[in-house]
Amino acid sequence: MPSNVGIIGCGVIGARRAEILKKFPESKLVKVADINAERAKAVAEQYGCAYTTNWKEVTQDPQINQVIVSTTNNLLAEVTIDAIKNNKHVLVEKPSARSLEELNKVIEVYESLPKKPVLKSGFNHRFHPAFQKAKEIIAKENIGDIMFIRTRYGHGARVGYDTEWRSKKEVSGGGELIDQGVHVIDLARYFMGEFESAVGHCETFFWKKAEVEDNCFALMKTPKGQVASFHVSTTQWKNIFSMEIFCKTGQINIDGIGKSYGKETLTFYKMKPEMGPPDKQVYDWEGDDSWEKEYADFTRAIEQNNEPNGTIYDARAALKLVSDIYSKPKLL
Repeated sequence: MPSNVGIIGCGVIGARRAEILKKFPESKLVKVADINAERAKAVAEQYGCAYTTNWKEVTQDPQINQVIVSTTNNLLAEVTIDAIKNNKHVLVEKPSARSLEELNKVIEVYESLPKKPVLKSGFNHRFHPAFQKAKEIIAKENIGDIMFIRTRYGHGARVGYDTEWRSKKEVSGGGELIDQGVHVIDLARYFMGEFESAVGHCETFFWKKAEVEDNCFALMKTPKGQVASFHVSTTQWKNIFSMEIFCKTGQINIDGIGKSYGKETLTFYKMKPEMGPPDKQVYDWEGDDSWEKEYADFTRAIEQNNEPNGTIYDARAALKLVSDIYSKPKLL
């Protein structure tokens, strides 16, 4: 099914989405929007489309039937609402809103529509091959239920990071918890299902001009008593991604997600009946095709008129846990 696509937000992520569209001949990039005219023009010239500084010229363009929302967090909800009111299928980047309250307004509008377009949240990490392989191992290798998950995800930011939009609460809605932390929470839900409680400790250790935290340490618990713990950080001077999934008789370690985070590697340890040193299998992947796979899933959901992998309700569940961690007293 041919699709005319508009992208709102021409920063790093918006430009990446535009590049991905080149791999989908039936998806034509028609128009891009950004409040920075030079940035919008640069993307438009590179990909051969129109550009504007008024995002409503994308959401209200009758020729466009798909909208990708890659703005700063303060505009995600507003743009999404206007797009779905104009019957556009929408892929909105995580966290999909600045807060749970904002996202609830999006969902209220969405559920009131007589004809509902596909509304997907951008959780590209689900589509990394290591997480897909981990799902397969847990389903097929008879290693029992997940007991707990332990994750570290961090980067070292850059000079001036504490004055950028991500460090301004009015724009971002929060710090590292709502940024990389939302990915970690979504992945934990992807493997373990719903969590009934979450607590954490958010702190600004280094980026002192920032209005938000640069580190967050958190614990989440499912109704079955499974636990997910994580630490997300912008003072991780050597970028890291590390997730360890502990099942009854096996362990899955996922390290790296490509580029500065290191080669994407999955190590599977399977316990023997007599215990002792486990059997070990290692898988690794070059490159990152998660963005391509996510967009393919979005178009599949549109064509089949069903749910994408990573819905607006997944975003709401993640933001509910973010809200719980932010609103409760610090652990320490």
